[in-house]
Amino acid sequence: MDSPLVTVLVPLVLAVIMFGLGLSLTADDFRRVAAYPRTVLVALGCQLVLLPAVCFGLILAFGLAAAPAVGMLLLAASPGGTMANVYSHLFGGDVALNITLTAINSVLAVFTLPLVVNLAIDYFEPGDGGQVGLQFTKTLQVFALVLIPVALGMYARARRLELARRAERPVKLLSLVILAAVIVAALVSERGNVGEYLAEVGLVATLFSVVSLATGYLAARIASGGHAQGVAVCMEIGMHNTSLAMTIALSPTLLDSAEIAVPSAVYAILVYFTAGAAGLLLRRAAAKTTAGT
Repeated sequence: MDSPLVTVLVPLVLAVIMFGLGLSLTADDFRRVAAYPRTVLVALGCQLVLLPAVCFGLILAFGLAAAPAVGMLLLAASPGGTMANVYSHLFGGDVALNITLTAINSVLAVFTLPLVVNLAIDYFEPGDGGQVGLQFTKTLQVFALVLIPVALGMYARARRLELARRAERPVKLLSLVILAAVIVAALVSERGNVGEYLAEVGLVATLFSVVSLATGYLAARIASGGHAQGVAVCMEIGMHNTSLAMTIALSPTLLDSAEIAVPSAVYAILVYFTAGAAGLLLRRAAAKTTAGT
């Protein structure tokens, strides 16, 4: 993990991912919050407070070791991933609401993610008892790595809309390919422990995914949102940004730990199945409601 290639590559991947996100955002995405104030506030409350608390409870209930525990809370503190928009579209969600939540959450995460992770580090003391990266003094660095590329992406879209639209997909593909290579290298370096990690965090990651998805839908409906808003929030807070979480975990200038990245890697595989199952169930429920009406 001390390779100069990784030292340069991992922060670059994070910047590219955030720049790609910025290419898909406009100022109107932030203004759109006015159309769903109650639903947005409830969704953000669940994302920022309730889900980290639920994750912490699962960690204690299953007795996770220090590094996987920090990794789970890093995952819980991460905002919704880009695939949430895709799944929301596929299963009849309000994609505009997804974009609004992604935009707001991505900015808030610059401040809330370091807070949650530092509290987790202080509580669990992973490794040999020393402090592990991403301390409060690193907040400015995280801010620069995350928010500046997003702002640059939004600026590029505002100045050259057509170019931004053409670049959006290649930028996403490039970042995913590079990140996949870094993750594979990290897992290969820990190959002797991968089976143990899967056994240790697989059930917790699955339960956390199911709880996140269910919480999103129910919270949106309680907030007087319709079915489409429920699906949108279900996917938005149920599909965390594993790319961001793993990049922070692996970055030598931040957490620099393959062990902390493992929960996000496990979750990244499981969530495609749990979110797909949730989407199918919600679509079937909506179809029954429509037929009954």
